[in-house]
Amino acid sequence: MCGGTVCDVREGKDVKALVDFARDKLEYIDIWINNAGSNAYSYKPLVETSDEALIEVITTNTLGLMLCCREAINMMWNQPRGGHIFNIDGAGSDGRPTPRFAAYGATKRSVVHLTKSLQAELQMNEVNNVVVHNLSPGMVTTDLLMSGATTKQAKFFINILAETPDVVADYLVPNIREIPTNQSMKPTYIRFLTGLKAYSRIFSRIAFGARRNKYVAED
Repeated sequence: MCGGTVCDVREGKDVKALVDFARDKLEYIDIWINNAGSNAYSYKPLVETSDEALIEVITTNTLGLMLCCREAINMMWNQPRGGHIFNIDGAGSDGRPTPRFAAYGATKRSVVHLTKSLQAELQMNEVNNVVVHNLSPGMVTTDLLMSGATTKQAKFFINILAETPDVVADYLVPNIREIPTNQSMKPTYIRFLTGLKAYSRIFSRIAFGARRNKYVAED
């Protein structure tokens, strides 16, 4: 039996209601993935970005992540089997600049810091049955990403590095499920697009023209 509920991650009451819904339907939450994110479909310099766009990006990506982590941890450490929380990173997580979506990059840089801080807090409170991890899906051909394919550079890197959601999921999901199955309580950082894979694709493109026009027509 399938079901669902509406949740605005920027509203604490909505996130609490989501946890209650999951508890009622599933009894336990073994895996919680914080995937909600936004760049307000805005690709422009910060000086041209509206207040509304900035508020949407920051409240969704930072406040929303914190609220979801808080509620997931509160539930998980009160269930005997504990649980695993996965925070999804994004462009900017590694500290590299993200021109045209600076606010998004800044919020994603904070994801890694928050994960480490939560790990430290759990250890400090001697909570041994809840672990916070990071997930890195790389570039995924969502509407959010493709809406930014408006420059020569963006088209170049989307064609080289991006993958469709099903390809990314086929890699990430088994790796996520393996962690509770193996009863591992060690924080992990699961990456789909590794540095080696990225550099290999760039080389293949430059040397052999691989993946040219794969998703978008290049100039």
